[in-house]
Amino acid sequence: MLTFPNAKINLGLNITEKRPDGYHNLETVFYPIPVTDALEIIPAKTTGGTSKCTLHLYGQTVEGRPEDNLVCKAYHLLDADFDLPPTEVYLSKHIPSGAGLGGGSADAAFMLKMLNEVFELGITENELEAYATRLGADCAFFIRNRPTFAQGIGNIFSPIELSLAGYRICLVKPDIFVSTREAFARITPRRATTSPKDIIRLPVEEWRNYLANDFEESVFPQFPPIAEIKQEMYRLGAVYASMSGSGSSVFGLFKAGTELPEMDFGKGVFVYQGELS
Repeated sequence: MLTFPNAKINLGLNITEKRPDGYHNLETVFYPIPVTDALEIIPAKTTGGTSKCTLHLYGQTVEGRPEDNLVCKAYHLLDADFDLPPTEVYLSKHIPSGAGLGGGSADAAFMLKMLNEVFELGITENELEAYATRLGADCAFFIRNRPTFAQGIGNIFSPIELSLAGYRICLVKPDIFVSTREAFARITPRRATTSPKDIIRLPVEEWRNYLANDFEESVFPQFPPIAEIKQEMYRLGAVYASMSGSGSSVFGLFKAGTELPEMDFGKGVFVYQGELS
């Protein structure tokens, strides 16, 4: 079975408080976008070694051992409860890593959904979300994979009505690594006067004045080229632009039909343009 895990962007991101456990509570809107990896699973007749899950990675370089990948962790999570057959997994990476786009989380969530379908496990969506939460705070979003207001550490979800159909997204991931841990360390938590859930009800053209990503305050002074990409989005006519998550990717929303020039932000930079739905 073959599927295409998609990325997400953050529409607004407020860091509201630091928790006693060291994590931070936040408010944000997750929105799925059509930048995808490719994920395929094939039941295997025999295991390739000590693990029942054999992962083959293609495309962008992924750090760490294949067996430590979230896709394998998703397999072993269900295997512990359902004793799954040995499985060959093929993952072609296209979503940039370290971009604030949730690529690894998407792969893990789609893996759970595929295993459930291929092996007819009968797991409900609510149960899949519970499994996904054990893999990462935002993994559960990709189970239902629709616009969502997220709270807590990014794991408490409320569905929202939002469609960006009629807009075009331009996404740029510069060749810059932003440490999520360090980005959080430089944040001063505070409760915003207005929640992203309420702001996104305004016309998109008004978001620029109200919808903010708190991480920009700590990341932009450290990495001016990321701030410059956001400024370039607005120069090109974006109705709204923002960094996604803790970075380093930046996206701009343009009215459909907007003609954008070829963008050259340097070697190793990922650039995507496409229509939203």
